[in-house]
Amino acid sequence: MDSVQVETTAPLTLEITQIASPPTTLSPTSRIPKDSIRTSLKASTADSVLATVYSLGTSGILLSNFLVELGASPVVFGMLSSIPMLVNLIQPLGAYLSERSTSRFQYSLRTHGIGRLLWLVLVIGIASVSWGLFNTHQLVILTLLIVLFSNLLGGLGTASWLSWVAMIVPRRLRGRYFGTRNSAASLTNLVCVPMAGIIVSHWYGGSLQGYGVVLLVGIVFGIIGLGCQYFQVDMNPRSQNTYYGKLPLTSEIQPEVAKDESSEVLQSIYPPQDQLTNSIWKNSNFLIFLLYFSFWTLAVNLSAPFFNLYMLDTLDLDVSYVTIYNSLQAGANLLMLILWGKLADKIGNRPILICIGILVALTPLLWLGISVNRLDIWLWFPLLHIFLGGTWAAIDLCSNNIQLGIAPIKNQSIYFAIAAAVAGASGALGATIGSFIVQFSQSGGLLGLFALSSLFRLAALVPLMFLQEPGRG
Repeated sequence: MDSVQVETTAPLTLEITQIASPPTTLSPTSRIPKDSIRTSLKASTADSVLATVYSLGTSGILLSNFLVELGASPVVFGMLSSIPMLVNLIQPLGAYLSERSTSRFQYSLRTHGIGRLLWLVLVIGIASVSWGLFNTHQLVILTLLIVLFSNLLGGLGTASWLSWVAMIVPRRLRGRYFGTRNSAASLTNLVCVPMAGIIVSHWYGGSLQGYGVVLLVGIVFGIIGLGCQYFQVDMNPRSQNTYYGKLPLTSEIQPEVAKDESSEVLQSIYPPQDQLTNSIWKNSNFLIFLLYFSFWTLAVNLSAPFFNLYMLDTLDLDVSYVTIYNSLQAGANLLMLILWGKLADKIGNRPILICIGILVALTPLLWLGISVNRLDIWLWFPLLHIFLGGTWAAIDLCSNNIQLGIAPIKNQSIYFAIAAAVAGASGALGATIGSFIVQFSQSGGLLGLFALSSLFRLAALVPLMFLQEPGRG
């Protein structure tokens, strides 16, 4: 739970309905009007808010509680957390396919759209259990399969989406914009998570049916969120790759570029694949970031999948309590994201990652000694989740920003995909190791795992000492 990335919202006016006409597909050789950038940023924020509603049922505490109700084992929880990370290995393939497309928007619809619609199968599966056509064991297997295939499709589209947003958001505004965007999602979490928890806990047909209702509503919002991407300035990945030689190796569109170049000329400059491989291996800054990102993900996911299990199963807390704690975490995320964004623009992302990373590394130790008494339920758990929300806001935001700054424009999505694949594999390894430690340890498995994770997190911060952040002295 202390690794859950919660994106929340600050009060933005999302006047998507006032947009008169959709933007056209642009290449990096075109200058994006300021009005189009503003519209794109509002649309992306709206997408973030609606995607947060979608994620309520497809990840996090409600999905964990659903599996607890089905009697899932700790290994299942380990698989639930490792699958979304492990499928990141497919991101390089997704990046390769996306760079051969001519529209970021169309590619996003084909990947994320189908991935979100797959969850309708689980809604049908929950209804089948109520009708006696499925048993709970089969439903656990079905859930894991849907998590697998929906995340595979998402993995094919993630690098392309990140590259798309990186080209739209001006570098000087990244910290503030992503802070505001993530705050918008956190506000949504703050409001919606308790409501969803109450629905699941008090649904007249039982918690399984209540979860099915929340999941169905989330799917609808998720599809609407993808529709918001229609209002973002579209990008042609082929032109983005070929034009990099005219631009600095940074992820930002320059305001003044010649417009008389034909797309045929631009598309004739594709380099051999071995040049791409050599450029990655020679980019020592990117390799240092990979080392940090992969080891950090492994250390975090040694314990992260099991905080919800610890509360719901070991401590036997009601899901409504846990959703309230998650809302407090989202609220702290909301309050701190804009602050971290402004601070990152002023002092850089690396100092924040180091300082706050130390605090995040020590947080698993704060779970030791917690029990089910009034003091812990009404004071310690709320304070712990507020602390988690504030610190993880900095880690998520600054990790994202520093990755955007390090990746060059040429084959940008390939760099994002490699980072996601390496971190995904190490994160899945961490979750798998953690699940077996919990499953087969005789006593104190979870608490011992929390302490081990804390030590690994501290060690993972060492590569940041050697990382150079672009644009900083």
